[in-house]
Amino acid sequence: MLVPWRGDWNPRSKSPGQEEERHVRANDRDYNERFSYADNHIKTAKYNVFTFLPINLFEQFQRFANAYFLVLLILQLIPEISSLSWFTTIVPLVLVLAITAVKDATDDYHMIYEFYRTLSVSSLCCLQADLLLLSSSEPYGLCYIETAELDGETNLKVRQALTVTSDLGDDVAKLADFNGEVICEPPNNKLDKFTGTLFWKDNKYPLDNEKMLLRGCVLRNTEWCFGLVIFAGLQTKLMQNCGRTKFKRTSIDKLMNTLVLWIFGFLICMGIILAIGNTIWEQKVGSNFWEYLQWKELTISAVFSGFLTFWSYVIILNTVVPISLYVSVEVLRLGHSYFINWDRRMYYSRKATPAEARTTTLNEELGQVEFIFSDKTGTLTQNIMVFNKCSINGKTYGTLAHFLLYKTPCVDFSFNPLMDRKFRFHDSSLVEAIKLEEPLVQEFFRLLALCHTIMPEERNEGELVYQAQSPDEGALVTAARNFGFVFRSRTPETITLYEMGQAVTYQLLAILDFNNVRKRMSVIVRNPKGQLKLYSKGADTILFDRLDPSNEELMFTTSEHLNEFAGEGLRTLALAYKDLDEDVFDEWMKKLLFASTALENREEKLGALYEEIEQGMMLLGATAIEDKLQEGVPETIACLTLANIKIWVLTGDKLETAMNIGYSCNMLRDDMNEVFIISGHTMVEVRQELRTFSSRAADIGFAWINVSLRPVRSIQNLEQILVDVACLCKTVICCRVTPLQKALVVELIKRHKRAVTLAIGDGANDVSMIKTAHIGVGISGQEGMQAVLASDYSFAQFRYLQRLLLVHGRWSYHRMCNFLCYFFYKNFAFTLVHFWYGFLCGFSAQTVYDQWFITLFNIVYTSLPVLAMGLFDQVSLYSLRYPNLYRPGQLNQLFNKRKFFTCTLQGVCTSFILFFIPYGAFMSAVRDDGAHISDQQAFAVTIATSLVIVVSAQIGLDTNYWTAVNHFFIWGSLAVYFAILFAMHSDGIFTIFPNQFPFIGTARNSLNQKIVWLVILLTTVVCIMPMVAVRFIKADLYPTHTDKQASRRQGPQEQNFRRVRRTSSRRSAYAFAHQQGYGELITSGKNMKIPTASTSTYPLSSPARGNSVVKNSVVSGTTDAAETNSTGFRRESDQNQEVTVEDLEAR
Repeated sequence: MLVPWRGDWNPRSKSPGQEEERHVRANDRDYNERFSYADNHIKTAKYNVFTFLPINLFEQFQRFANAYFLVLLILQLIPEISSLSWFTTIVPLVLVLAITAVKDATDDYHMIYEFYRTLSVSSLCCLQADLLLLSSSEPYGLCYIETAELDGETNLKVRQALTVTSDLGDDVAKLADFNGEVICEPPNNKLDKFTGTLFWKDNKYPLDNEKMLLRGCVLRNTEWCFGLVIFAGLQTKLMQNCGRTKFKRTSIDKLMNTLVLWIFGFLICMGIILAIGNTIWEQKVGSNFWEYLQWKELTISAVFSGFLTFWSYVIILNTVVPISLYVSVEVLRLGHSYFINWDRRMYYSRKATPAEARTTTLNEELGQVEFIFSDKTGTLTQNIMVFNKCSINGKTYGTLAHFLLYKTPCVDFSFNPLMDRKFRFHDSSLVEAIKLEEPLVQEFFRLLALCHTIMPEERNEGELVYQAQSPDEGALVTAARNFGFVFRSRTPETITLYEMGQAVTYQLLAILDFNNVRKRMSVIVRNPKGQLKLYSKGADTILFDRLDPSNEELMFTTSEHLNEFAGEGLRTLALAYKDLDEDVFDEWMKKLLFASTALENREEKLGALYEEIEQGMMLLGATAIEDKLQEGVPETIACLTLANIKIWVLTGDKLETAMNIGYSCNMLRDDMNEVFIISGHTMVEVRQELRTFSSRAADIGFAWINVSLRPVRSIQNLEQILVDVACLCKTVICCRVTPLQKALVVELIKRHKRAVTLAIGDGANDVSMIKTAHIGVGISGQEGMQAVLASDYSFAQFRYLQRLLLVHGRWSYHRMCNFLCYFFYKNFAFTLVHFWYGFLCGFSAQTVYDQWFITLFNIVYTSLPVLAMGLFDQVSLYSLRYPNLYRPGQLNQLFNKRKFFTCTLQGVCTSFILFFIPYGAFMSAVRDDGAHISDQQAFAVTIATSLVIVVSAQIGLDTNYWTAVNHFFIWGSLAVYFAILFAMHSDGIFTIFPNQFPFIGTARNSLNQKIVWLVILLTTVVCIMPMVAVRFIKADLYPTHTDKQASRRQGPQEQNFRRVRRTSSRRSAYAFAHQQGYGELITSGKNMKIPTASTSTYPLSSPARGNSVVKNSVVSGTTDAAETNSTGFRRESDQNQEVTVEDLEAR
């Protein structure tokens, strides 16, 4: 166990903090403390107890408005220039900072994922970091893992320890004495590569990625393992691919920062105009009164008076940028987040998982998404393969009509005590064919039970668990198991089946394994009757070329069935068999044994022999497996596509798998003229492919396989071509991409398209792109919670994304935009009255309204109605039925610079009307008793009352969806205004606070006059009616999507988002692993709990494989009792046979 050294000196680095190579010595604390290696402490939180306050305040004061109000507060403390009390600014400012700080702390708390373990580099431990595998519970140091969190692949993978360390076993004493030293590459993000050397007992042992267990792997079929920690914490390859946590801000936030700067500039301009006016007025008029004023001699200057007036007006007019705006925005965002959390239609009852808004700052951004980047495994799919249909000897089974499927009971498999109780099939005729012992039907399932590389595990009597190299193979063998052909056990030489309850053992003679070129797999077995059989399964295009000519008619019928299966998005395989002649097989085996020892062109020679034996096969039929999508995925993708959202799939899977899923969920369709693949690995190749297809990319689907993104980033011109071509395509699928490359793709679009991006995934391999995108969504699926913990929003099913964007996102965006437009309008109308008044009061910085009205206007009188509109307004109730209503958010039509100027211009005009209509009316107006009515306070009450009524009427016009809350807040705010107005001008409050409320009786003396109410009515009508007329004309001449939908007399019709049936012959025969198969491993016996001696009649001396010992530049190794060559057939090997390095690499 090590305590990491925290010094600055690294003896093998050119500069502090940089590693050229890593040196790790097991169980040697003193040696390892010399290096500053990271421990296994992983922290994804942005704050801690000590850094929260300074960092959060720094982030908050990056908002120009907050910094502006801080400066304003300082100015208000200067009595010479302030005509307003300091508390009118400090109370809202502290309230805003406190609310935002609480919200940020809550968001960060949800994002925290701190993983502490008492681990450090060189610790011997179970799998928790990047480990060099030393030993395991399996024979020969084998370890089975699943790497779904690293690359999205769910197939079983194998890692193997060095022979010299596998002998350590789980003996703690031996492990404690282990003192090997590893020299390897420094920390990096390459998931598929590792280079290093183990030095132990004066020997050197080469290390590669096949001996490493990376953080994020899940052990399968392995009870325990021990390893040497090479990388820990943030230096693990998984965390190197995760990227940094970024502070995300919406486009509206960024726009508001710009607008606040503009408003501040406008405020400065108004202050300068009024200051110049004051200077001129003081020189021409005010100087006549200086001798009557007790001013100091210093102040008797028109220019200095104008200077002081400038700052006074900056304080008075500051409400054009009201700080309450930011409080209200945070309240709205919090409310929108709770609406997401409370949405029952996004609650997944099977796992009791609700949707969760893990941040409150991005809700309106959900209404502006243009690009969605989705993982495949666990996000679009369920990681479940189901045997759905099959074709046997020209007859299809399982092809029930969709409406009959749920009415037909499942097949009763009770005749089979070893059945898998989770298996479902709805066509009982197939079971009847089995019971009638139809030979070809039995041979069909016999092939499925024999031709595979699955390892069985019987935990209890009759409780079989299959450890499959790929989920496809598991589904096929499980189907055979339920139909009475149970794969029970295997040894290196035999396979035991239970055929209709009878144990039958087959001698396994050879495995002709799958690879990406062959696209098929075959086994050669001898049945109990002594007959030699070859069973093969693979892509129909491959197997059909190797059939006997007598199968032509059956091949045509089966091909039609395959087209039908492929049209439903099923993964298909063709099955064939061949009876082998004993003499021919013996001769072929001799050739094969000779070819397997060839030092040159071994793979080509073996491939030719495989081709020879696999000719003239007899067709049995075909299988159709459903790679189960999550519920509603095709419909969701279709709906989002209609909303003009481009969906890209980024997956670590191979091309065939990704394309098949693309067809299943309607991302790839037959109406696309062509699907082309960018597979180049050099700049020249990629550039040529892009130019070739750029002219016709608008009508095709685009599948992108492992483009070398690192070189692409270095050439700006190629980046732009790549983005341009990809964005012209209807569909983009990026295959074989690493987690970091996923983030690079997202960053590419962010940088070149300036569009809002959303990334969605469910595994640790998706964390990097989730953090990079503007919005990150995590699905709480089968691959852990790391994606959820790094996300901004989370839920359990991909289909909920449709509601998150089209309902919550669209409504949040509309609500926020309407809120901002109204807020700026309201405050310009409120504030600029002071500007007009300045021209008539000698530019003296005298306020029109009394101080209490200025303080309460945004906090009490008008706060609740605008909050009600921002929280409960609904633009359209048919967002899901009319996805094109989402378009305005993508085009940023509802709040932009033009909209801002429009609403501020309306506010300026309203302020002009609010001031000059009462001013003109009161010039000659008198009271009912003949007395003059135009005192300053009566004038202020009239304007204030008109303002409150006008803005209340305006918010009524802006409200699209009325609720009881809207009514209560609007009418209640008016009632509260009049109640407070009369209370502040009452005798009682004057008696208690005579200095604060000196204008006794003003309200009742003003508002009891008919002329005052006529002025208020006239002002309201003149302010409101032009906007009503403009909106009617605009809706008639330039209707929006919402206007068109609202004008339809008939109710909305449901969009047809059902999956379109495919009719082309494109189909996937991918039912194997994503890499070379495990035939060699099986026949070697290395993965068997009890290795069995070979009984093959075809012995061959051959070198050992596995772990070589390099000593004194001589490569040597020892062989096991039973070995196999790369073909997977059985043989015995000589002992201590020397091999060359080239031979080891070839093997």
